[in-house]
Amino acid sequence: MRRFLLIAGLFATAVGLLWIGQGTGTLAWPGSSFMVDQLQWAGYGAAMAGFGLVLIWQSSQ
Repeated sequence: MRRFLLIAGLFATAVGLLWIGQGTGTLAWPGSSFMVDQLQWAGYGAAMAGFGLVLIWQSSQ
């Protein structure tokens, strides 16, 4: 179970950081993404990254 939580947490954190980058316009990849320069996706990304960090923390308990 710990390994699953760690892998899921790392994945969720990476996806969250990607969404933050796209939402703020820092990372315009892929160029045709509807998420680029849409700040709401930066908020969703922050929530996802936070959730991922909680999963990583839980995997070490």
